[in-house]
Amino acid sequence: MPGSGTRTFNDPEDYQAGLRQSQIGSIVTSTGAFKARLTWAELDHLYLLRCQEEHPRIAYVSLPRPLVFVSFRTEPGPRSLWGGRELQTGDIIFHSRGERLHQRTTGPCCWNLIALTPEDLEDYGRTLFVQKLVAPEVGTVLRPSPSQSADLRRLHASACRLAETRAQTLSHREAARSLEQNLILALVTCLATAAADDHEAAKRHHATIMVRFEEVLVEHLRHPLRLTELCDLIGVPDRTLRSCCAEFLGIGPSRYVLLRRLKEVRIALRNADPAIASVAEIARDCGFVEFGNRFVAIYLTMFGETPATTLGRTRGSRFLGPDIG
Repeated sequence: MPGSGTRTFNDPEDYQAGLRQSQIGSIVTSTGAFKARLTWAELDHLYLLRCQEEHPRIAYVSLPRPLVFVSFRTEPGPRSLWGGRELQTGDIIFHSRGERLHQRTTGPCCWNLIALTPEDLEDYGRTLFVQKLVAPEVGTVLRPSPSQSADLRRLHASACRLAETRAQTLSHREAARSLEQNLILALVTCLATAAADDHEAAKRHHATIMVRFEEVLVEHLRHPLRLTELCDLIGVPDRTLRSCCAEFLGIGPSRYVLLRRLKEVRIALRNADPAIASVAEIARDCGFVEFGNRFVAIYLTMFGETPATTLGRTRGSRFLGPDIG
């Protein structure tokens, strides 16, 4: 049954929980207050997501393999990079199945996802263009004609506006079906006719290195490695990892590892019982051996509050959106 909804978030971890259906984890690199708005529309054959964010951040994106995803920006603004590739207004990314990649925004940004089953995509391709459409082996930036891209963005935006202001409209099957059919036509037209970015191949090797970087971090995040040890496990020289991190993340590997570890501390503090847990114990468990004023200052700069404040806060109910994975 079609459905829709929208929610505003003031906490990055709650926002991440709201994005769980596409398994997106994020690290907000800006300081100060966090604010984002998540809007979704679940139709019979398409799932639409719009993410409006007010702060720059880095995210490591993992998309569920059972579905095919297409992503795009809504309008011009600060730089937005997916897998080290700057996404221009009008570009779309045709993601590979189960793709993992880094996403970085440098300021306020609105980005969008469309998801559908591989079977539906193949059926639509054969019906509309006598062409078999399948997800690429690696995520690919496509550049449809301006009019085709504009149609896709307009229809997606219309569905999201309805989800925000007139959600009951999308609960009416005929209205939702009409909008969905127009969206399917616009989406398939873009995928079937758009040209690929000529610079894709140059990014793929670096993207593989960055995915391996994340895999190693998961294994050793609570037991930090020296940079040379990290590079040995990834299988690349120090200079290569530094270059890839600058390209994909906008910061060096050591800084990124610190942000990841701080986020682990924050999650652990939020999940702990303040009656029996201590900040020092949790920090040590997350690999911060030298706990003290410097750690507290770094944490305060990152999250806008002290670790003790995070631990002592009573957590509200965590938002979980409709699960499409």
